[in-house]
Amino acid sequence: MSAAEPPNGPVGPTPGARSRRFPWVLVALVPLAFLAVFFVYPVGSIMGRGLWSHGRLSLGAIGDVVDDSGLRRVAWFTVWQAAASTLLTVAIGLPGACLFARYDFRGARFLHAAIIVPFVLPTVVVGSAFLALLGPGGPLGFLGVENTVWAILLAHVFFNYAVVVRTVGGLWSHLDPRREEAARMLGASRARVFVHVTLPALRPAIAASAAIVFLFTFTSFGVILVLGGPHFATLETEIYRQTALLLDLRTAAALSIVQLVAVVVLLGIGGLARGRHTVSLGLRPATDTAQRPHGPRAWAFVAGNLAVIAGLLGLPLAVLVERSFATPAGPSFGFYRALGDVGTGSTFLVAPAEAIRNSLTYAVAATAIALLIGGIAAVVIVDRERRGGHFARALDGLLALPLGVSAVTVGFGFLIALDSRPLDLRTSWWLVPIAHTLVATPFVIRTMTPVMRSIDPRLREAAAVLGARPQRVWREVDLRIGARAVAVAAGFAFAISLGEFGATAFIVRPERPTLPVVIYRLLSRPGATSFGAAMAASVILMVLTATAVLVIERFHVPGTGER
Repeated sequence: MSAAEPPNGPVGPTPGARSRRFPWVLVALVPLAFLAVFFVYPVGSIMGRGLWSHGRLSLGAIGDVVDDSGLRRVAWFTVWQAAASTLLTVAIGLPGACLFARYDFRGARFLHAAIIVPFVLPTVVVGSAFLALLGPGGPLGFLGVENTVWAILLAHVFFNYAVVVRTVGGLWSHLDPRREEAARMLGASRARVFVHVTLPALRPAIAASAAIVFLFTFTSFGVILVLGGPHFATLETEIYRQTALLLDLRTAAALSIVQLVAVVVLLGIGGLARGRHTVSLGLRPATDTAQRPHGPRAWAFVAGNLAVIAGLLGLPLAVLVERSFATPAGPSFGFYRALGDVGTGSTFLVAPAEAIRNSLTYAVAATAIALLIGGIAAVVIVDRERRGGHFARALDGLLALPLGVSAVTVGFGFLIALDSRPLDLRTSWWLVPIAHTLVATPFVIRTMTPVMRSIDPRLREAAAVLGARPQRVWREVDLRIGARAVAVAAGFAFAISLGEFGATAFIVRPERPTLPVVIYRLLSRPGATSFGAAMAASVILMVLTATAVLVIERFHVPGTGER
């Protein structure tokens, strides 16, 4: 009997219920149409711009990119910095995953929630934090690693640490520790037990987290833009440079195609690797595997991990806050007050205080659209899963595609595709929330589907037998039970929209920028006031994002905490 079946076996719908069944397959056209119009069409237009010339297929633009030694260096740097970032993140994150999976100590639950804050922070804020930490006058400025690859790698580890800890730790916390204990009793050392017992069981989660980290660092934009300076560029930042600065749409389109193909290949390789490493496991509840630390060795392990978390995650954010108050006249709210008038009389940017309102407004709109599109998709996916077939998996995979394509590519696609009626949206206010929705919708689906799967189908059948229409069954059964999942999904969508930068930098109107865009513009301006205002704006954005994360954890849904 599968987990989705009720205890007494599957209950089939009654004839009356079957006749009133809601046509969810037709409803699925809503998210599919949204994806087709605002993702497939713009990205396909990029491919057309790069591959078609004078009415025929031409690979000349891609050939020019491949032949350009400078662009080849950009592509090589994109790959190797992503690989190095992934290795460092996994190496540093695995002990943290073990900490939360195997040890229960005071404050562990709060800390486990707090470590996800850097992951959902805007990349521009992360770059600002490391500028304050590693730049002149920063606590680690003496290292001289500002505008070096080490600054980029550290920022990527900071950004993706939670991916490894929560993904690997989520599986590790359910592994039966008696297997490890049996191996130790037979004389195996701790290292041998880890290599031959624990590691094989963790390989699927490690492969999954490594694939996610590699994908995020391969398409890194804000971190490279802020910390890379003029010396380092990835495919993502080069697409931005070719489009926004050089106005070379042909080269930018070819680079977008190269990046898209590389991402698809990497995702395929990652899927094959995860499939090969999948093993059968005897899992136990997480509450049965965690224990209080016992002995000096265990407490030293806990203390060492806490020190890493404090230094890697806490120090950059603490320095960011400190620099936001460090005015030339001494500690004060001067930089925060400057946010109200730093844009006055300037055609370069609006006042950051207005950008805060813009960001919140965009986030509310994007959250509403993502809940609508993702909610419909989640219900359809679960409904189709119960009836078998491949439609549910296909729909889930299609709606996850935007996570595998860079935000810059999507934003670039919006510019070149949505420029004529009836889709002339280049000057529309709704373009920004729509772009944010593409990124947020997969998170909404992955948050809601586990809860929707857990609903006993007999509840729906009973309501239908009693005469409830399908719409009322969904409202009174599914929506009531899934209300908490909806709140969590809304929090994710809101936080993601607040921090989105890559696509927004392309499509946002100059008079209505978001806070991440204004932070980047402030960092690009000379002067202590502009830099301090950027730090203050980053702190405000960090607080807004952290609040959304804490709300997510407050309404935590079992099964959705680990991604």
